[in-house]
Amino acid sequence: MEVENRAELCFPQFPNTSCRKPSPPWPQTVTIMLYSISPITVTLNLLIIISISHFRQLHTPTNFLLLSLAVSDLLVGLVLMPVEVLRKTSCWFLGEFVCSTFTLLSVNIPSASIGDIVLISVDRYVAICDPLHYTTKVTGRRVKFCVCLCWLCAVSYSLHFVKDLPSQTDVHKYCYGECRLNTDIASLFFDLLVTFIVPVTAIIALYLRIFAVAVSQARAMRSHITAVTLQHSVTPKAKKSELKAARKLGVLVLVFLICFCPYFVIGWVDFDWVRTVIGQFILFLYFFNSCLNPVIYAFLYPWFRKAVKLIVTLQILQPGSSETNML
Repeated sequence: MEVENRAELCFPQFPNTSCRKPSPPWPQTVTIMLYSISPITVTLNLLIIISISHFRQLHTPTNFLLLSLAVSDLLVGLVLMPVEVLRKTSCWFLGEFVCSTFTLLSVNIPSASIGDIVLISVDRYVAICDPLHYTTKVTGRRVKFCVCLCWLCAVSYSLHFVKDLPSQTDVHKYCYGECRLNTDIASLFFDLLVTFIVPVTAIIALYLRIFAVAVSQARAMRSHITAVTLQHSVTPKAKKSELKAARKLGVLVLVFLICFCPYFVIGWVDFDWVRTVIGQFILFLYFFNSCLNPVIYAFLYPWFRKAVKLIVTLQILQPGSSETNML
């Protein structure tokens, strides 16, 4: 009986301090599916990074924000997704340093991604609500500064969670063979405020204002054109533009809320069975947003489809390909 019990331990040579081998919280097919999401996320974001970095015509302030978002999302797919699956399905044999590094990155990378989404919202707000001053307010230099500041803030914020990690792992670690970070209620509330309540409120407020201005501009344009043209020839087009703007803005806000809301809500649920049943799904839904971001923010742009074609056919290796007209 004792031999069988030791076979279930991560470190059988340390029966008193070793963790038990974790039981995968999902079927094997789900594990395979989760591992497959990782390379898809990396590939999609890598295409964005190559496209914006290579073609000079794409070096615009808005695209610099998309580039920063793609970098953070690529790291989610390259590091966070596979390591999280490994952490949940097997014993942790990578040591305390790797665990600390993973904890740092698991806070730093999503925080930078959220910051990039907020910056993109601000960029669209200025472009639509103050188009006459957009080129003077939003310059490449200012955007690069904001991106660097965003990553700096994300690193500083992640250090808040790992500054006590060496002593915390010694005090709070229940056994060897696991990697997790114990946080108190104050830290959880601070995380909820900084990475969810504040950015979500800002994004919703900005997009509501953008939507209102876009609709008013479309209606004004329709009224102006109607005064000099037959009404039946322009009204459907104006209505179509209004619906298209509403649909795009709705998708941006809805996908973000669907992916991020459950992750922060589940942390405040006291029922363990709820966390056990849906907690892991919610965690990967949170990560899966990094796979959806390239689709939402880049696949809607015609230049991205053209860039992908040039990349796949290796035409970007030809001399002067960086000067290709992408618009």
